[in-house]
Amino acid sequence: MASRASRGSARPGKVALHEGFLRHKRFRWLKIALVVSLIAILGYALIDVTPRPNGGSPYGYTLGTIGALLILWLSLLGIRKRAMTSGRWSLKAWTSAHVYLGLSLIVIATLHTGFQFGWNVHTLAYALMMLVILSGIYGITVYAAIPGYLSTNREEMTQTQMLDSLRAIDRQLHDAAQPLTQRQAELVRNSLEQDPFGGGLIARLSGRYSRCATARTFDTIRERTGPRPDVGDDPLERVDALLERKLAMLAQLRRHLRFKAMLEIWLYVHVPFTFALIAALTAHIVSVFFYW
Repeated sequence: MASRASRGSARPGKVALHEGFLRHKRFRWLKIALVVSLIAILGYALIDVTPRPNGGSPYGYTLGTIGALLILWLSLLGIRKRAMTSGRWSLKAWTSAHVYLGLSLIVIATLHTGFQFGWNVHTLAYALMMLVILSGIYGITVYAAIPGYLSTNREEMTQTQMLDSLRAIDRQLHDAAQPLTQRQAELVRNSLEQDPFGGGLIARLSGRYSRCATARTFDTIRERTGPRPDVGDDPLERVDALLERKLAMLAQLRRHLRFKAMLEIWLYVHVPFTFALIAALTAHIVSVFFYW
């Protein structure tokens, strides 16, 4: 007689699959955010106020209060990440709510303004909020796509292993360049001494290193060895082959660092602008209640 456990495990459709935070509980928080946004839009359209509801109307104050509380709650995600819990308010659920309720702020805050903008602290708070949301959208996009690219590019190698391979090629280049002429050896030395990952953030994000000494050395050596050198006893041909291997390893490492930079750069916008938003929001609230 089959046990209950075996019968239960044999049921089709019961295999637990990994569920990302965007799909959490069948898009529960997306549905909630859509309902909240729809209610805000209907309220704005149906409330009989002349002119239309704005930040200074009762409905505008209501939306403003909801928006301000949402912003403060959303900013707590960084603190929430330090506490690992499960259940209804697991980190996955909190992150899902963070994303979708954050997007609903576009509707809530825009209707709160009554589409009235100017050169003041109120519009500044709105602009900062939009920058925070846009940077968050970028963060979601890269976190959905980049990890796969990182894994494919690494080819089952860690960053440390890739760097070790690069250093091994450099050691071979150093030895192979000894019989070369002084000018050729100087070119190889330039390749060995230059930081191949220098060039700053722009170079790392773009993956373009226009001053790469290794590429210049390879081009110069290849002019002498020809398009398809045969690696035999000729030291120049051996250096050519090693430079080609080094360029391939550099390309792999630079792609790796580029993908990592794309994952990290958004936080340098999202987090500081969140603090700036809270400061501008505080100024907005204080000016509304004390000077209007």
